[in-house]
Amino acid sequence: MKRPKIGLALGSGGARGFAHLGVLKTLKEHSIPVDMIAGSSMGALIGCFYAFGHDIGQLIKLSKAFKRQYYIDFTVPKMGFIAGNRVKNLIRLFMQGKKLEDLDIPVAVIATDLQTGEKVVFKTGPIPEVVRASISIPGVFVPEKVNGKLMVDGGVADRVPVSTVKEMGANIVIGVDVSRVNRRAEILTVYDVIMQSIDILQMEITAAREVESDIMILPPVEHVSAKAFKNIEEIIKIGEEATLLKLPMIQAVIKKWQNENP
Repeated sequence: MKRPKIGLALGSGGARGFAHLGVLKTLKEHSIPVDMIAGSSMGALIGCFYAFGHDIGQLIKLSKAFKRQYYIDFTVPKMGFIAGNRVKNLIRLFMQGKKLEDLDIPVAVIATDLQTGEKVVFKTGPIPEVVRASISIPGVFVPEKVNGKLMVDGGVADRVPVSTVKEMGANIVIGVDVSRVNRRAEILTVYDVIMQSIDILQMEITAAREVESDIMILPPVEHVSAKAFKNIEEIIKIGEEATLLKLPMIQAVIKKWQNENP
């Protein structure tokens, strides 16, 4: 029997994005194939690591060891507080020289052109540079220059890149949104202000993405700070549980597609 091509749209969300690992783990355990991925910000990072071929168990172990000192390199705040060289080197280490086009699963990385405001979709090119561009939270990370253009976080232009996965040829699109607005958020730092503002600006657009996708998984991680790289095990578990809840719907959509495309 024919099977549909299944694409994942993994959204932005800082540390909350570790929920994507729980989503991927559950899909794999229930034999739901992933044929292509589009990711914004943390979704791009997780998507590339997964598509590289790293075992999901290894990725979860790696994520638990993820500490701020591995990616934080403060700089004089001219265009951002964090230079971003450490995280780029970390990505380079795990990608072993591969480019986007070399990955086992096609991955599209979303960034935002800071001057034009346009959404930029990378499907080829050096992974450390394009992922570093995609995670460049405005005001926090110094923008990344790619092909002579300043790039910032993909979540600014498209938080959950559903349309990109469709353009890649997916028959069924599963979106994962980990950045819904926390209405009880404690706003204490510049980082909190920036992240909450981006989430608010994206509210209506993301609601439209939910309609455009076949299934939207919404791990309830609003209570977790986007910068809190410490409750990672809990965040992954939330991603697993949210996917399990949607599993009957995912299986039903696949079956419906197969019936319509014998």
